[in-house]
This record gives sequence, structure tokens and C-alpha cells, in this order.
Amino acid sequence: MNLDSLLISNDASLLDVLRPALEKISVNIEVCAASRAGNDLLAKRKFDAVIVDCDDLQNGFDLLSALRQTQSNAKSVAFAVVNGKTTTQQAFHSGANFVLQKPLTPLHAARCFNAALNFMVRERRRYYRHPVEMPLRITLPHNQELTATTTNVSEGGMAIRVLGKLPKDAQGQFRFTLPAMNISLDLKGQVAWADGTGHAGIRFVEVPQSSQYQLEKWLTDHFQNEMPEQLQGYAALP
Repeated sequence: MNLDSLLISNDASLLDVLRPALEKISVNIEVCAASRAGNDLLAKRKFDAVIVDCDDLQNGFDLLSALRQTQSNAKSVAFAVVNGKTTTQQAFHSGANFVLQKPLTPLHAARCFNAALNFMVRERRRYYRHPVEMPLRITLPHNQELTATTTNVSEGGMAIRVLGKLPKDAQGQFRFTLPAMNISLDLKGQVAWADGTGHAGIRFVEVPQSSQYQLEKWLTDHFQNEMPEQLQGYAALP
């Protein structure tokens, strides 16, 4: 499971420098040559890193500024590539985490991405969802109880298949046992969405500290196993 990055630029020489630097640290790179297409892609997909050619791409700087307003990529690690027009201070003020200056050398690119790698892995871990099926017990208001099965679990919630009607926005207690750890968790959650066919998404709203630690540890163990070997050390809990 490599990390994913998006480069929004039509500068072929820039791509020639970035691609080998990213591939060396197990980061895939996708390229959009126009700001509008890049903006559309940012609205549809999640990336661990976004690299924006601010000065040599039409509306590039505006795209960097708008990145933090997107739902999927508001917290992605952002790299601004500048070429004399945008200052480093302006780039940071507009949401960049790192700034690359043209003409970009392979050594500078490698140093910058190595410095950013820990942040990219943390961002991936933050929204990581582990696919797993385990039985789940749901208690809703008025002592209504339902049985369900998880399909994936993250630090902030889970997707489930449920037997019975699950009202949207309803809150309840969700009880399940983490496989292989034999640890039972009892968390308060809210129905974020339900499609009417038995599938629903749950957002955790109240998690005891001890349960939060156990859940994060369980997820991190699985997350590390799925990462390339060279990134596994970055995936550990801080």
C-alpha cells in the first residue's frame, strides 16, 4: 500500500525531477496538467500529498489557496512549487506545508520529501479504514437492540451491515470485540448515513480514553503490515 500524491502542473521537467524522488520513498504520483481538472480531482479523491505548481500554471496559486477548503484534502500535505512570483511566506500563508523552488534539483526534492514523509504517513493513518467483518451489538434509545456486522473500521467510525432499520442521525451504543486482541469496546456513536438497504456509516462521538488507545493500537498494527517495509517505522503510534 503505497502513499498517493497528486501533481498539478504542465511542466514536464518538474515531473522528471519529482517522479523518481517520490517513487524512491514508495509514493505514487498522479498528474493533472490543468488547474480545473486538478480541482475536480481534489473534490473526488483523497491524496496523502498534493503538489501545486503555483507560478507556472494558470490559477495555480488560487488552487493552492482553495485546497484547504476541500472536504477530502483539507488536511493533505501540501507542497507549493514557486518560480519567482509567489514568495515562500505567501505560499505558507495560503496553506502550503512545504515550498519547492524552481529550478528544482533532485537533491532538493529528495530532501524535502524525506522531511515530509512522516507527515504523509500520519495523514494516511488518520483516515485509514481497515476492512474487517466482526459482529456488532447496537443499543438505540428506548432499549431497541440490533445486530450488525462491520465492513470496515477507522479511528473515527465504521461502516456496517445491519439487520433492521437504523434511523439516520440516531445515537446509540456500539459494542464489538477487536479480533486477535480479544478486547471488547463499548463506544457511543451516531448514524452518519444509511442507504435503506442495510448498509450504514457510524461516526464515533464518545470514546473512553482506554478504548481509544486500544482501537488506535489495533488499527496501527494492521496499517503497518500493509505499508511498504521502508515506511513501516513511520506508521507506528507516536
